Parts: sequence; C-alpha cells; structure tokens
Amino acid sequence: MHEYTSSPRVWGLSCPGSPEEVGRVRRWTRDVLRDSPCADDAALIVTELSANAVLHTTSGDGCGAGGAFHVSLAVSDVVVSISVTDSGGTKTAPTVEHPADEATHGRGLAMVTALAHQVETHGDEHGHTVTAHLTHRTKDPA
Repeated sequence: MHEYTSSPRVWGLSCPGSPEEVGRVRRWTRDVLRDSPCADDAALIVTELSANAVLHTTSGDGCGAGGAFHVSLAVSDVVVSISVTDSGGTKTAPTVEHPADEATHGRGLAMVTALAHQVETHGDEHGHTVTAHLTHRTKDPA
C-alpha cells in the first residue's frame, strides 16, 4: 500500500441546493465509482437522496443560508457507502412511505432501501444524513 493511501477511500462533495446539482452529483458518483460493480446502483441512490435533500429540506434554498447538501462516498474492498446530508428544516426524519398507486411521489427511499444492503438515517431538524451501504468485492478473495 502506498504510504499516502488508506482503505477505505473517502470522497466528499458539497453542493448548492439547486436541482441542477443532482445531475452533477450523479455524474461525480459514476466517475468516482467507474470501476465498481456498484456504480449504477450508487448513482441511482445518490440521485434519489440528493433530490430528496433539495426538494424536502432547506437544502433546496439554493446558495442562501443553509441551502446546500453534502455527499460522501466511502469505498472499501467490500462496501460502498453513499451518504447525503441535508441542511435540515424539517422535523421528521426521512422514512419509507407506502403511497397510493396513483401518487406521484413517495417511493424513492423505498427504492434506495431495496437496492442497498443497509440504510441508516441520523440527525434532527438541523439536518439529516441518510447513508446507504452497498456490498461488493473489488478483489478476488484468495
């Protein structure tokens, strides 16, 4: 191992809370994970979690006070962890909903939960972090 490299590797990106940033975060995630078998699932997850931050919290206030969200990716030989932290402004934690068939919203976190091995939510009205863990192997166990 190189003396300046550690495992897991961690990347972070802070974004203004505009809808255009969701696409940038998706592209960034695909770029960071380009060699990972989890790249497509991770891109879908980060898109959903980032869109939720922009739509449902003060992260969507743009470049003003609090209008931002932060994404981090942690990659080890076994797990890819995708975390999105919003700017708060809501008293309820993100939860899996069961919307009516005709509803146009409310399925995203259920989709994230179906794709991920584990999903964790932490925080309060000042901000929530949702972390999705995807398991994979980048090396053949010998």
